Amino acid sequence: MSKIVILSRKKIQMYSVIAAVVILAGAYIGWQQTKPATVPVGDQQANAQVLQLVTGEFTATSDNGKKIESYVFYPGTIIAKKGELVELRISGVNGQSHPFVIEGLNISGNINKGKTTVVRFTPKEAGIYPIICQTHSDTKTGGPMVGYLVVQ
Repeated sequence: MSKIVILSRKKIQMYSVIAAVVILAGAYIGWQQTKPATVPVGDQQANAQVLQLVTGEFTATSDNGKKIESYVFYPGTIIAKKGELVELRISGVNGQSHPFVIEGLNISGNINKGKTTVVRFTPKEAGIYPIICQTHSDTKTGGPMVGYLVVQ
């Protein structure tokens, strides 16, 4: 047996309005989620990937009583997108000074305890770029202190 459904003009209008509201709400929510984050640059806004690192220190005492120190970047690996502006913020928590280089990107700077160093750049090539502290480069100086920037 077949059923026949009869809809009045008012019901059709009501269902049309509800459908339009649902479609518009979905489109608005989707649009809001795809907006890029912005960070202030002077008086302008610029799109940038903001990446955060901190300096850290591990200390221990060996069996013979000698104090052992090791410095690290935390997190040890950060990920950026090729061709997009990066704002790298490195906060100095442990150690007085950490002069550093990012090999392969011709970037260098200095991180001081209690301060945040900000470096802005746009990576042109995908790859893995070591972030190396020049003070803590071997085991005699509490190193190696190395982090990695992965550009995809």
